[in-house]
This record gives sequence, structure tokens and C-alpha cells, in this order.
Amino acid sequence: MDYGFRKVSAATFDVKIGNVNANKDSILEIIKKMDKDTDILVFPELCLTGYSCQDMFLRKELSDKALKALLDIKEATRKINTFLVLSLPLRHEGKLFNVAAILYMGRILAIIPKSYLPNYNEFYEKRWFSSAFDALSNSVNITGESIPFGSGIIVSSSDGLRIGCEICEDLWVTTPPSNALSLNGANVIVNPSASNDFVSKHKYREDLVKNQSSRCGVAYIYASAGSGESTTDVIYSGHHIIAECGNLKKSESALFLDGPMITTAIIDIEKIDNDKVKYNSFKPKHRSQVQFVNVEREGENNLLPDSYQPYPFVPHDTLKRRERCEEILRLQASGLATRLKKTGMKKCVIGISGGLDSTLALLVINEAYNMLNLDKKNIVAITMPGFGTTVRTKTSADSLMELIGCDARTIDITAACRQHMQDIGQPEDLYDVTYENIQARERTKILMNVANKEGGLVVGTGDLSELALGWCTYNGDHMSMYGVNVSVPKTLVRFIIETYAHEKASEEMKKVLLGVCDTIISPELLPPDENGNIKQSTEDTIGKYDLHDFFLYNLVRNGFSKEKLRALAYIAFPAIEKKQIDSTLDIFSRRFVTNQFKRSCLPDGPKIGSVSLSPRGDWRMPSDYQGEL
Repeated sequence: MDYGFRKVSAATFDVKIGNVNANKDSILEIIKKMDKDTDILVFPELCLTGYSCQDMFLRKELSDKALKALLDIKEATRKINTFLVLSLPLRHEGKLFNVAAILYMGRILAIIPKSYLPNYNEFYEKRWFSSAFDALSNSVNITGESIPFGSGIIVSSSDGLRIGCEICEDLWVTTPPSNALSLNGANVIVNPSASNDFVSKHKYREDLVKNQSSRCGVAYIYASAGSGESTTDVIYSGHHIIAECGNLKKSESALFLDGPMITTAIIDIEKIDNDKVKYNSFKPKHRSQVQFVNVEREGENNLLPDSYQPYPFVPHDTLKRRERCEEILRLQASGLATRLKKTGMKKCVIGISGGLDSTLALLVINEAYNMLNLDKKNIVAITMPGFGTTVRTKTSADSLMELIGCDARTIDITAACRQHMQDIGQPEDLYDVTYENIQARERTKILMNVANKEGGLVVGTGDLSELALGWCTYNGDHMSMYGVNVSVPKTLVRFIIETYAHEKASEEMKKVLLGVCDTIISPELLPPDENGNIKQSTEDTIGKYDLHDFFLYNLVRNGFSKEKLRALAYIAFPAIEKKQIDSTLDIFSRRFVTNQFKRSCLPDGPKIGSVSLSPRGDWRMPSDYQGEL
């Protein structure tokens, strides 16, 4: 199966200025050494001659040798199933152009001239070269063959690659050629460059490539000149940058090379194309200005990456994770504070179970009240012990409410639930879905009625993962007046609470919060075991939330198929048996499709990340959908 992954590389070698044959040999040596499944290989700007030839560029002998070397490489790579990007000076129409040539299996597919020629500070390219804007035709004759010529060319392969090219300075201008190329469907931009280095430029260039890949929604492969270029006035570091839709895949450089440097990364063109379909604000106005060169690609591609991010909602870096958690809590609290301010309400009503979700929701309310300078006694927090409540969770709930200073109340629901069971003929020892939902709906009824009595707002506690799976009781915990956790996945809830515990809580509260984080995830609707411990584990029933959140992100955000979700989960979670991944994926697929009706009438709540299931914006799906994921 073609999963959409492609292997791309940038290469730099110790260039010999003006020694075309030596440079040709170095390029062929790199091509021999590259991974055989490489899809695109990009060399630096003017790699066949060296970038710093200066007035020697004006000698016809040099450009003739460069063209001959290009043709030699073309012949030598007839069996190489890789798109090669090589740069050289090329005479055409009585002008000299700084161009990139895209080669594939013994063919020159396109010649792309540089559009913007720097002529300031250390750069003076206009002394030698003409701009792409000065070209009179859209083709060039090379050994009797007409080759597409121009800045607006996209090489489109049968396996989904659509490659556009810009050269060095083209990226740094106000409107880079990659803008138009991406608008016309390019999903990969290659950039042969010769950007010299000085203090702080490395990071700026990295950000430039990363941001352009994000703005254009493409993979961006940047290969800059390095060792061997003249150091008369400047230094070249051979900076390689590979980015995908704003995410930096690789960034490497070397001020001194002892042999070639090849930087390789895996890009996902399926993800890129899915984003292009989804984020379609801009459309090209002048499609006729773009030339498409179509290529039948040989062979099959079933490439998969060696590793994959198992927790897409959770930053791997500790500092970034802490910052992310603090930001999310601020966003949640700001949303609630705004709702309270605009409705004129001063009271919030919340059910506290001693579990993760209600704990986070209470922390959000606490922060919102800090923002509004409201008395914490206006927070009506209610514990509602039922048939499955344990001493551990009840103690956690009571302690947390006391430490925050809420109007803490306890309303036991067991008698009311027993009465209702009698009313509808439900046996008390039949632990089915009716038994569980009677408790969930009794709790919601209490919260709603107390809110009416107090003139307050019921704050919902359910999270994004539960909504994805429909793991909530319809018109029970599914319902509230404002759901603060509605866009927070389960794998992130724990980290937000832990961050709050370590960064903001007192020692006493910290102990309580970390205890909540160590409690197994359970709705506590079934009776505890003989020792009074939680017997009902959510993850034992539906599978690990680690997997569910992985599937959720890559389905909703990236649009991946079920088979791709499975293949990537195998890689992301090597410690989990494949059989367990398969069964959890089946549960996720079934529950996600069949529980849309619960999401279709979702209460208000703030969006805090790129994945949301709000029916009013991010996820619209028929409740009676009959297809599969």
C-alpha cells in the first residue's frame, strides 16, 4: 500500500570552483551513495561550477562545460528512480541564466531560471545573470530537444509528487515563486541555494523555510552551498533544511566538509494534499501561467517512517509541554470568564468526582474566577456519590473543593437511583447500560436544577476523547451549559493537571492533584471490588486512550485512512501488541462513526487546538453515516 510517504534529501559536497568535471564526479558519487528509495535529491545553487566563480561566469567555456556535465549526469542516471535537482549557468536567448534542472531517469524534465537576483551588500548577481522575467520563451533547446523553461513549472509524477522550484533569493522576497506554485497544486518546493552565513542568519533562514512551508502548505527542501566556495569575503556552511507544513524535519550544516553531507527526511504528501483540500481559502487566478510536466513514475512505493510521534497532542519537549499546558488552561479559563461576564452570571455549578476531567474543569473555573476577581464561594461544587464511588475518589474531590474554597456540597444519589429503578422495573443487580446511565442522568439533573436554583451555569467536564468515542451518557454527562474541556484530549488532561500541580498549587493541593493523576480512569458506575477499590476501568473496556487520541488526531487533523492509522500505530507504539492496536482501532472506528448524534447537539465550549469536534465549525458529519473510516 502506498501510504504517501516520500524520502527526500539535500546534498552538499566540497565544491571545486570552476572545475566542472570534478564537481560532476562528486555529484555522481553522492548519487551512488544515496538511499536507493530516495524520491528527490537536491544539490546547492550552481553546484556544477561553484557559486563563487564571479566574472568567470561570463566565459562561454564555463557554461558549455556545465551543460555538458549536466548531459553526462543525465546519461549516467537513466536507471535512477529519483528526481535530481542540479544547478548551473545556462546560456539561452543571448542571455545567461542561473538555473536549476530537474532530471529523472535520463531525462531533463524542466529548466527553472532564478527570478530574483540579489544585487546588494555581498551579492552582485545582476553583473552576470538575467532574471527569469527577462526570458522570451517558455522552452529551451538542448541537443535538439525542447525542454520546458520558466519559473512557473510543476513536475507532476504519477505517484503524487508535484514539484516546484525556486532558487535562493527567490525565497527571501515579498512574493516568492513558491506562492504561485503552491496555489497551483505543488506539494513539494525545492530550493538550490548559496546563502552565506554570519551571526544569527542560520536561525533566521531556518524560520524562513519553516514558515514558507507552512504558508504554502508544502514540503520544502533547501540545499545551500558549503565547503569549497570562496571565502574571500563570506563563509558558506552548507545549510540543509527540510520542513513540512511548518514542521521542521531536519536542519543540518557544516562549516567544513571532509566528504559529502547528505540530509534525509521522510515527508508525507498525503497529509499535505489532504490539507490542500481542507484549507482551500485561496485559489489560483492564473493557472495558464503554470506549465505542468507529467511523469510516469516507475515502481511501487510502500515507504513507512522508522518512527512516528505517538502523542500528537502532547509536545515531547518538557519545557514546550509545560508552556502548552499553561496556555491551554489560560484559554479554557478565558472562554469561561467571557461567558460569565457576558451572561452576567457569577455562579458556576460543577459535579466533582475526584477523576481527571472534573478536576481539570474545577481548576479552569478557579482560574476564571481569578481573572474576574470573583469570590470562590460562588463556585457550587457538588460530589454525588453513587453505587461505584470509592473512598479514594470521594476523598480527592472533598480535599480539592476545600483547598479551592468552593461552596462544597454532597448529594448522595443512591436512594434516588433506586427509586427510579423501581419506577421503570430495572433490577438493582443487573449491571447494564441502563444501570449506569440512571446514575449519570441523575447527576446531571441535580446539577441543572441546582444551577436554576442558584442562578448559575453548569460547567461540563467531558473531554475531546470521550466525545470522539461517544463515551458519555446522552443527556447525562454529555450535557452542560458550557463545556470547558470539550477540545482537550484525555492524554493532555493529565499533563495539564500535573503542570498546575508543579507550577501553581500549594504543597497540599499538589499532593491531591498528583493523586488524581495516579487514579485509574473510570466512570465509577459499577460497584467497587471487595476491598473498596475501583473495579470498572474505562481502558480495559474500550482500549488505551493513548491509542484513541493517536487515531483521533491523525483521522481528523490529517485525514488518514484506517489502514494508514494502523500502520503508523504499529510504528508509534512498539511496546503494544499489534492485536491490541487492531482491536482498539476497530473500537475507535465503530464508536466514532456511530456516536456522531451526541456530537451534533454538543453544548458550547472553547476550541483550544487544531482538532475539535464542534458541529458548528470543525466537524460536520451525518449521524446516520453508513460508510467506514
